[in-house]
Amino acid sequence: MPTDEDKKVLRAKGEDCFILAECFFDRPFKRPDYLFNQRGRSAATAHLQRNIIKFNATLFKQNRSEFINQVVAHEVAHLIAFQHYGKVRPHGREWQSIMRHVFDCPANTTHSLDISDVRGQLFNYQCLCSAHQLTIRRHNKILRGEKYLCKKCKGVLQASSQHADANKS
Repeated sequence: MPTDEDKKVLRAKGEDCFILAECFFDRPFKRPDYLFNQRGRSAATAHLQRNIIKFNATLFKQNRSEFINQVVAHEVAHLIAFQHYGKVRPHGREWQSIMRHVFDCPANTTHSLDISDVRGQLFNYQCLCSAHQLTIRRHNKILRGEKYLCKKCKGVLQASSQHADANKS
């Protein structure tokens, strides 16, 4: 969990982004609630209708400057786009414009953070042409009868003889 000081820094960066947007669009924007319980491989997510930004505490600890310089603006841009334009494509031209022209940030749609500490167990599967590693979610769906096809050969993915935990490699 981030310290109170870390939370204060993230909120302050969010406030800076909102002030920039208010100056640019000449209108007020409703501030979000900030949560620090994002799980999985996402650095953060913006929940538009609930006006919430959730941060991944583990990834924040390991990538503090990237969060402050890019991730906060990325998520605030989603909220600004929703509040100003309404429902638009998540990384569409409105969001990209806010990132570039309002926040002076690159409009990257994904992060390149090291996710090895937050990646869950992976399971080995095989098709006709190659090996695949599936998440626990997809593995469990297969156990319940769902089928996944290889995009390349269109073969059904079959469990390999042994399941590997990718975190151990």
